[in-house]
Amino acid sequence: MKRVLANVIYEDAPVGWYGDVDGYRTELRSSGLDLPTTAHTMVGLKRLDNVQACVERVLADGVPGDLIETGVWRGGVCILMRAVLAAHGVRDRRVWVADSFEGVPVVHSESHPLDREMELHRINGVLKVTREEVAENFARYGLLDDQVRFLEGWFEQTLPSAPIGALAVLRLDGDLYESTTDALTHLYPKLSVGGFVIVDDYNIEPCRQAVTDFRARHGIREPILPVDTCGVHWRRAA
Repeated sequence: MKRVLANVIYEDAPVGWYGDVDGYRTELRSSGLDLPTTAHTMVGLKRLDNVQACVERVLADGVPGDLIETGVWRGGVCILMRAVLAAHGVRDRRVWVADSFEGVPVVHSESHPLDREMELHRINGVLKVTREEVAENFARYGLLDDQVRFLEGWFEQTLPSAPIGALAVLRLDGDLYESTTDALTHLYPKLSVGGFVIVDDYNIEPCRQAVTDFRARHGIREPILPVDTCGVHWRRAA
């Protein structure tokens, strides 16, 4: 499943972050350092392994709650989450698919300075994937059912009132300071003790600073553990 989601099977060429095109390179795809043209995820095999490990750990330990990713692109990580639940015969947990389905927010004069500096919206042409496309990707794997729930819209509008009870895995892939802060502010309080926070873009300064500021404000001291050169995670202890 993971090899298909990352498409290391057919080795589709990357489109490049800002339009530069290069050929497929195994080490980049495995580490999630390219932007695939057709693969259903860009996070690479190492971060997919981490998602599987975290989901299987909370299942084994009986940590209550659903699974969510905030910022899903083509849906590959959420598809893997649903696949893990299916493989273990779990019917009482949902996978929440939270995204604007319009790319990242366009920065403006009141946006966080780090977000303004990054201007990630410049590549919304490749970051924007519609809800219909993501749902179709789930369906291709036979995994689109009532355990998959979509939260469509900007995080600041959808997450405060999201009908989510407890969470066991919270995966952040919003890239920006404000998107990361919105997700942590509204979803971290729902994360069960023993649950995992996974941060996909910790190598990106706006995201890393948002995590640092949130942890400082709330006295979070659990160690941050690396996944690869980009992602990190920690397990909530209290």
